Amino acid sequence: MGKETGNRLIANNKKAYHDYFIEEKYEAGISLHGTEVKSLRMGKCSIKESFLKIENGELFIYGMHVSPYEKGNIFNKDPLRVKKLLMHRTEISKLQGQIAEKGYTLVPLQVYFKGSLVKVQIGLAKGKKMYDKRQDIAKKDQRREAERDFKVKNLY
Repeated sequence: MGKETGNRLIANNKKAYHDYFIEEKYEAGISLHGTEVKSLRMGKCSIKESFLKIENGELFIYGMHVSPYEKGNIFNKDPLRVKKLLMHRTEISKLQGQIAEKGYTLVPLQVYFKGSLVKVQIGLAKGKKMYDKRQDIAKKDQRREAERDFKVKNLY
């Protein structure tokens, strides 16, 4: 067993927060092969274009790009292969119910090491409309301007 060193972020999906309201967050394990883990240790992972699907009561992540391990050879897997996420069946069926009833979707938010294990943070999300996005952008602009004014005043 590896030492518990807390969480170490590998990949972040900032776009998810721009496109969705995140209602709840869940943690799932991920089924990986040896060279993929080595690649992840080097931070070679992207979840920008990835999405989640529930099939036959199991959760899968599509489009998660794990770069091939440089020192690997025949053991390297396809960088975009579909990977199975590991969660309890009851949690998966609960999520499936919410997706079916309330029009939620599942989005991957982060990939990180928790000790020596690779975890994926999943968000139960509702899509934002265009005006919601504009509102968020306006708020960010206001905050940025306020910070800029504050810095200028405190310069002298």
